[in-house]
Amino acid sequence: MDIKDFQLEKRRWVIAGVAIAIVVIYIIRLFTLQIMSDDYKKNADSNAFLKKIDFPSRGVVTDRNGKLLVYNQPSYDIMVVMNEAKNRIDTMEFCNTLGITKEFFIKRMEEIKDRSKNPGYSRFTQQLFMSQLSDQEFSVFQEKIFRFPGFYIQKRSIRQYAYPYAAHILGDVAEVSPSDIEEDNYYQPGDYIGKMGIERSYEKELRGVKGVQILLRDAHGRIQGRYQNGELDTKPVAGKDLKLSIDLELQALGERLMEGKIGSIVAIEPSTGEILCMVSSPTYDPRTMVGRLRGKNHKELSRNPRKPLLNRSIMGQYPPGSTFKTSQALTFLSEGIVNSGTSFPCPHGFRYKGLKVGCHGHASPINLIPAIGTSCNAYFCWGLYYMLSNRRKYGNVQLAMNTWRDYMVSMGFGYKLGVDLPGEKRGLIPNAEYYDNAYKKAWNGLTVISISIGQGEVNLTPLQIANLGATIANRGYYYVPHVVKQIKGQKLDTLYTRRHVTKATRRAYDLVVEGMRRAVVSGTCKSANRSDYIVCGKTGTAQNRGQDHSVFMGFAPMNNPKIAIAVYVENGGFGADYGVPIGSIMMEKYIKGKLSSYAEHQAAVFQSRHIRYGSGDR
Repeated sequence: MDIKDFQLEKRRWVIAGVAIAIVVIYIIRLFTLQIMSDDYKKNADSNAFLKKIDFPSRGVVTDRNGKLLVYNQPSYDIMVVMNEAKNRIDTMEFCNTLGITKEFFIKRMEEIKDRSKNPGYSRFTQQLFMSQLSDQEFSVFQEKIFRFPGFYIQKRSIRQYAYPYAAHILGDVAEVSPSDIEEDNYYQPGDYIGKMGIERSYEKELRGVKGVQILLRDAHGRIQGRYQNGELDTKPVAGKDLKLSIDLELQALGERLMEGKIGSIVAIEPSTGEILCMVSSPTYDPRTMVGRLRGKNHKELSRNPRKPLLNRSIMGQYPPGSTFKTSQALTFLSEGIVNSGTSFPCPHGFRYKGLKVGCHGHASPINLIPAIGTSCNAYFCWGLYYMLSNRRKYGNVQLAMNTWRDYMVSMGFGYKLGVDLPGEKRGLIPNAEYYDNAYKKAWNGLTVISISIGQGEVNLTPLQIANLGATIANRGYYYVPHVVKQIKGQKLDTLYTRRHVTKATRRAYDLVVEGMRRAVVSGTCKSANRSDYIVCGKTGTAQNRGQDHSVFMGFAPMNNPKIAIAVYVENGGFGADYGVPIGSIMMEKYIKGKLSSYAEHQAAVFQSRHIRYGSGDR
């Protein structure tokens, strides 16, 4: 073969290779377009069909007595299919019809196409342009919608809150965020989701299941009717209705009593763990968190220095003060550190090795029952000191401390209880490791003596304090507190129906109940005493940088308890100043169903009694 033939043969192979490469590229491109990519399918489908979402009705919410708290009402959203709307409408007429500016229109259209803000964007599917039109806005737009190709009206429902109460329990609903869409493919841009309260924690039960209508279009995009007479449509499934354990009238009374104060009231039905009321003050009207003004109102609330969006009942972490002495009595009795006859001296406080913890005047020496009744600091300081110093029983202070910690944890402290609301905090119960780190292992019972009276490192939420009252009322067990009593067509999670038994003995609980009864008859809770039912209680005066916090924990009736309650008023002074009278009024309302004229007068007095807080207060 000469050079000329070789070059010709080489050229043939090159040309053949180029031709084959071109064919392969076309095949790959056709495969990508027809098999791997759905752009053309979407384009074809969007020309022939319109898939219209049918939004389900969100479940309604009632209180324990059937009063309607949350319901739905019709609303209208404007949706846009960008592939159809592009350069086909009179922008100024569109803006004038909706009462918006051209700048808003341009900005909104850009936001829809921005995948960082709208990760589910497709130019072939409906995207939310504007939400929650009023009936009047809907009527005006409906008359002219034929002039705005690519724009559609989507009917849905929005939440309405019947009363100005229980905002922290109910929560609210708002448009989904990009993170919501990424976490759950149920949602599309423009959908709504529960943001706080039960709207958030029971979102999947409340939201229901979407339906879809497949509508047929002609070559001009005009709707011709349902595809195959609707045989391929799916109907929406309404969300499940919730019955709350909350008593609306009790909740309303609690919010009245806490006006002008910062703090919380939590009441629990001991036999079930159902929360009867949960008041966090200051609060807000849940009806302001509805509609297009929700964002503005939410921003104003979030900037309020007194933090009305904070649910102090489950997020506030406070020193429990002397209410905590009941848990100490239970521990010391169960561990054999003291018995009902054990007495300790109280020369106006606990005095030992140069350390003094003050106490008010009362008989001395004093034993357990009157120590609870008069809230003697010295008694519980001595009890903790003897427990942490008992090397014969525990070997060292670390083991004694962790034994103490285990009792506290069994009573529902130090960890989240598991209430069915978002945002619960755990509080703080220290253990041996905590103090080893803090004091380089050079510590003893005197170093940490303040925890015996609910001060120092101990922090609880008002919910945990109320649960302590419920546990004592039950003589040693509790159910995880919860605000939902029933879910239509579904059982409650067993977390809320399972009994939790503490480490303390039944005998210890009987003695603590006797001490709490003594506090009401002749001790620090005398203003809560009744002639028609038996009340047990315990005050707390929690030390603070400013004015002390006023605390009360109690239950009634003594032998068939229907309600356990915790009242926490920041900077309210002694427990008897605010905690006891507010708790007494609340218990009377629930047990009797109404207030006596005297209690009504007292309620009016405490409603009008506001506490002055400095700019640095929460």
